[in-house]
Amino acid sequence: MTTTVACAQLALGVGDVAANLAAAEEAIDVAAGAGARVIVLPELANSGYVFADAAEARALAEPVDGPTVTAWAAAARRHGVTLVAGFAELDADGLVRNSAVLVDPTGTVRAVYRKAHLFGTEKDFFVPGDAAPPVVDIEGVGRIGVMVCYDVEFPEWVRRAALDGAELLCAPVNWPLFPRPAGERPGEVVRVQADAAVNRMYVAACDRAGAERGVAWTGGSVIVDPDGFPLAGHTPTDGPVLLLASCDLAQARDKRLGDHNDVFGDRRPELYAP
Repeated sequence: MTTTVACAQLALGVGDVAANLAAAEEAIDVAAGAGARVIVLPELANSGYVFADAAEARALAEPVDGPTVTAWAAAARRHGVTLVAGFAELDADGLVRNSAVLVDPTGTVRAVYRKAHLFGTEKDFFVPGDAAPPVVDIEGVGRIGVMVCYDVEFPEWVRRAALDGAELLCAPVNWPLFPRPAGERPGEVVRVQADAAVNRMYVAACDRAGAERGVAWTGGSVIVDPDGFPLAGHTPTDGPVLLLASCDLAQARDKRLGDHNDVFGDRRPELYAP
């Protein structure tokens, strides 16, 4: 059985919570109308990214039961879809987190993941998480793992989700635009392809588009199969875009490479300790 997975790459504005929510809800409606059963939104989709200072980040952060996640949950329930989306979270201890939620088709928040690996100036605004990336079994779909942006650049972290049974890894991301040679894919996309291939699982990374306070975004959203090849998002785009890919998540349960190798069975963890 195949599942249609969507990445809804959005143009967001820092501090423009109402417009960001409207863009997200519209994207969810369109993706669901196109047949998507799993929809991924970008990192920090409620708040925007380029904060002026820690006070602004705190002012824009919301609890899990705040208006943004509540609205996302209602949209997931209305369409019967699974949603993974990034948001600036104010947790129960008053700490500001760069987080992602997984909402199931009943509108239930099944997981809240707090980004463990903070990039650049994020360390000025957020407290990192220290819990493993969640892997959630969604009935009729499969096992979905969640992490955020820079997390996917740590092979040990991605492998942990894979060993915990993730068949589809969903990653809300905000990839700043860095120079690259003509004709080359962004390095972030290459690393996501490698994550998928070495773990024999699907990966859906949802980026953003446009520019914000002088920061341009890569627009590199991509959905990758267990062989590491892009199913959607072969080249970056300048603006909002909806990527759709048909994914047979059962394929991610088979870790064999031909008749003689298995990417998990051939591991030798006893050799990997420092």
